[in-house]
Amino acid sequence: MTVTHSSEVSEALRAEGERAYELDRAHVFHSWAAQDPFSPMTVVKTQGSFLWDETGKRYIDFSSQMVNTNVGHQHPKVVAAIQEQAATIATIAPAHVSAPRSEAARLIAERAPAGMDYVFFTNGGADANEHAIRMARLHTGKTKVLSAYRSYHGGTHLAVNVTGDPRRFASDTASTGTVHFLPCYPYRSYFHAETEEQEVARALENLENTIVLEGPDTIAALILESVPGTAGIYVPPAGYMAGVRELTKKYGIVFIADEVMSGFGRTGKWFAIDHWNVTPDLITFAKGVNSGYVPLGGVVINEAIYDTFRNRVYPGGLTYSGHPLATAAAVATINAMEDEAMNANATRLGDDVIGPGLQRLQKAHPSVGDVRGLGCFWAIELVTNRDTKQPLAPYGSSSEAMGKVIAKCKELGLIVFANFNRIHVVPPLNIDDDVVAEGLAILDEALSVADQYYQH
Repeated sequence: MTVTHSSEVSEALRAEGERAYELDRAHVFHSWAAQDPFSPMTVVKTQGSFLWDETGKRYIDFSSQMVNTNVGHQHPKVVAAIQEQAATIATIAPAHVSAPRSEAARLIAERAPAGMDYVFFTNGGADANEHAIRMARLHTGKTKVLSAYRSYHGGTHLAVNVTGDPRRFASDTASTGTVHFLPCYPYRSYFHAETEEQEVARALENLENTIVLEGPDTIAALILESVPGTAGIYVPPAGYMAGVRELTKKYGIVFIADEVMSGFGRTGKWFAIDHWNVTPDLITFAKGVNSGYVPLGGVVINEAIYDTFRNRVYPGGLTYSGHPLATAAAVATINAMEDEAMNANATRLGDDVIGPGLQRLQKAHPSVGDVRGLGCFWAIELVTNRDTKQPLAPYGSSSEAMGKVIAKCKELGLIVFANFNRIHVVPPLNIDDDVVAEGLAILDEALSVADQYYQH
């Protein structure tokens, strides 16, 4: 497969990119990285489902960056909304009424499950989860928080401790009142289940045992990604989410659905939890709400928790809560998704294009142990042996093999979201079918690298 360099990138952009890289290496401290060996990619232009580096090389963005550019890069309606808002009110304190914030709250509440009519805006997903937990603790008067292993809830102190993947280890001092439970994960069942029905029953039994043994009167909240994102896009089988909801009701625990990555059309629904007709007490969101154009997150709140703070001060806030540029971008994004039927398109892409394409790759490549997903939210799990399910990279780390697969994708012009032994296929919801086909063809070639490590 030949990669061509585009005339889309001017000499001025190339020069700007080269200078940006020099300054980055001289002054920028990067997240989740050892600084010296890190060599970040320079991006000088984005458009739709593509981005370009400083050499003019074009890449297909199968990652949606951080799984947030749901409407693609540089969507004209969202860009225009930000420009127009900046010309009117560029910023305003959160205590004041602001038209874009009010309209964004209305649009979000209308798309949430019935009875969830209030929105508290934050700057992103981690602080949305922090505030949701704070609300739950104040509402219940209890402290502990239950969360699943193999989860990710953010990088701030409480959020990273609530997280169930290894990124919490360096910061986990067991001081945040977090208790982890085993997830419902059929491909790598912790319960030796042989069917999805067994997996659901045993996972729910394990969760109830955890609640009972920890003491229901000590547990304020259970936080669960409706479809875990960074942790593996393992879609919960039928009955699991409803079972979790029933347990939280039974024991008086606030149920927080983390929709930071799975919300706003990513799975083909406004909120992924809609696939199971479950109504939580709180929903956290960010990322796709405005396609990541301006930082924004939030908490959708039900009537009961709102009532707790009708005449009681909520002890929390942020300088940029409901920032007008961010909420104007959210209004434009939600309206563009509605006008252009992006949820339906995400469902179609998952059912007719991405899902079948990945299943073909699974048949063609022994290193593909599992493919799973919904809408534009899919994972390829790579293994060195299908029978043992030995991962191509160990849990919590990477490997030479995974590094070579990802490098091959990039060499061929494909940006992927990768974590441990998985490649996530998470393109914009409005990506063209032929671009998906091009991306899958690159993956086909890159997976041949993974096959070289397969052990029969």
